[in-house]
This record gives sequence, C-alpha cells and structure tokens, in this order.
Amino acid sequence: MNILVTGGAGFIGSHVVRRLVTRYPEYHIYNLDALTYAGNLENLTDIDTAPNYTFLKADITDAAHIQELFESYRFDKVVHLAAESHVDRSIEDPLVFVKTNVIGTMNLLNTCKSLWKVPTDTNLFYHISTDEVYGSLGREGLFTEETPYSPNSPYAASKASSDHFVRAYGETYGLPFVISNCSNNYGPNHFPEKLIPLFINNILEMKPLPVYGDGQYTRDWLYVIDHAIAIDTILHKGRVGETYNIGGFNEWTNIDLIHLLCEMMDDTLSRKRGTSASLITFIKDRLGHDKRYAIDASKINKELGWKPSVTFEEGLRATLDWYLENKTWLAHVTSGDYQKYYKKMYQS
Repeated sequence: MNILVTGGAGFIGSHVVRRLVTRYPEYHIYNLDALTYAGNLENLTDIDTAPNYTFLKADITDAAHIQELFESYRFDKVVHLAAESHVDRSIEDPLVFVKTNVIGTMNLLNTCKSLWKVPTDTNLFYHISTDEVYGSLGREGLFTEETPYSPNSPYAASKASSDHFVRAYGETYGLPFVISNCSNNYGPNHFPEKLIPLFINNILEMKPLPVYGDGQYTRDWLYVIDHAIAIDTILHKGRVGETYNIGGFNEWTNIDLIHLLCEMMDDTLSRKRGTSASLITFIKDRLGHDKRYAIDASKINKELGWKPSVTFEEGLRATLDWYLENKTWLAHVTSGDYQKYYKKMYQS
C-alpha cells in the first residue's frame, strides 16, 4: 500500500510519518512537504534511510505537480496534514492561508477524484483539522462532532472551508474520506512560534515571556505522540464519512500552564524558583482571541478504543527534556527569518 502524508516534515506530520514507517514495513510511506519555515527534515533523520520511506519535495498549491506525483506513485491513501497553522500569521496575511489550506486541499481532492474514479476499499482521503473551526466556548460545555462551525480567525476559517470541501467531495462525488479535529498539540519537534516551545526557548535565553491579554484563555492540550497514535487508529479503523474529535482531556488556562512550565524549567536548570516567572510580560491581546476550547473525545474512545496515554505533566516533562537534549535543533530553527518574525510579533 502506498500512503501519502502531506506536511510530513512538520510538527505533527513528522510524528505520523515516523509511526507509519516504523510500524508498517509492508506500507510505503511518501512524505510530501514544501519545506517552508515549519517543515524540517531534521525531524526525520532517524528514519530517512528506511526502505519503505520516500521524501517528495512539493507544494500542494501546485496542481500540475501534484497530479504528476499521483500518476507516478499511485497513492492508495492520503493523510492530509499540510497547512498553514499559526493564528498570528493568519491575522497578518489571511490570503496565504486561503492559498495553502483551501486551494491546496482542493488540488488534492481534485487529483484523488480524477484518479480514484471508482474508489477501492483501500482508497481514503484522511483530512486532519482543528478544534478552532468550532469557535469559542463559554465556561461550560465541550466541542462534539455535531458542534456547529463558527470560526473566528482567518486560520480557523480556512480550515473550516477545507473541512467543508472534503465533506462535499464525499457527498457529491463519492470520495471516501474521514476527518479529525484535534485540540492544541505539544511535544518534540514543535516550531517555536506556539506557546510551549516559544516559552521554553525564551526561558533558556532569559527573554520575556509574552502573554496575550490576561492569560486566562483556556485550551485542551494533546501530546503529539498520542495524536499520531489517534491518526493511525482512525486511518485503519475509522468509518468512512465520519468525523472524530481528538482531545487530551487536559484543560489549562494559559497563565496556569506558563507558571507550571516556569517552575519545571527553574528546577531543571537549577535556577531559583521564580526566576523564569519573572520573565512573564503581558502584551496586547490578539485580535479575535477565542476564550476557551475543549474537546469531547468520547466518540473515538468508544468506537475505536483510543485515549491519551500520558498526563499533561508527563507529556510536558518529556517535551521539556527533548528540547534541552536537542539544543542544536532549536538553534537551527530559530535562526534567520525566525528572528525577524519574532521581533515583528512580540517586540513591536
């Protein structure tokens, strides 16, 4: 079986690729990535010589190239992770998100439709999305698979649009699909623009820790390796035409999470308690900032038997240890253009 993973050099994608390559030697895993700022082949050096792994440098917005690759390799399944994913960047330049997340997804769908004219039992378009398509929750309640879409950021709107197109291609053309919507991921290999890796890096360098607004925004946190296991589970056991929500059952306000991380960093670096917390700096709030996300993951638990394998504290400790053991990786990804972006977003 030939499986295409788009965005496989990125944060979540690299963990999915690694799991599929090592767990299923009878499959051939093709990793398609444009290698933009967040795509990094250093994430996969441990499996890049595996006989059942091939890297393909390509951009999903290039329809002709995507068509050529599908015709050459005859992919049986697509695990679609390639996306622009950072809300702050979407506020700065929404059209980039439309191009990649909507047009790019459409190119993949059109190619699958043309080559899978009569889909076989092995064909599947698996689209990975986000809980942000549902909008913002109040103090109570959880996002379920039936929650109406109400995206509040350009990023969320672009992912909601792509979700709708995937479902529409299933209903209109009979394209076999499945969708999953996940909560905030954290773990090894995460590009330091998101909260946890950004703050780990800043604490190491004794830089300010920029906290939006009052820090009382609540998120559900999912360890990336648990997410990769969930994706594997849905890929093999999920029902065609269904949506599965994947969450970590870990709700934390940003400020409480930050204080926990600061304490863990102080202890690990043998610094006096309070050293890292003294770097906390409250900054102007993000536009359209959603107050709370929380996933009800009972469907995937009941139907497919998946649940998180680690607590948040265990996952955070493993994440922190990974970054401290991989400072060369961190130095590579935070050089050059990253510094310009950081100054623009957090120091202007």
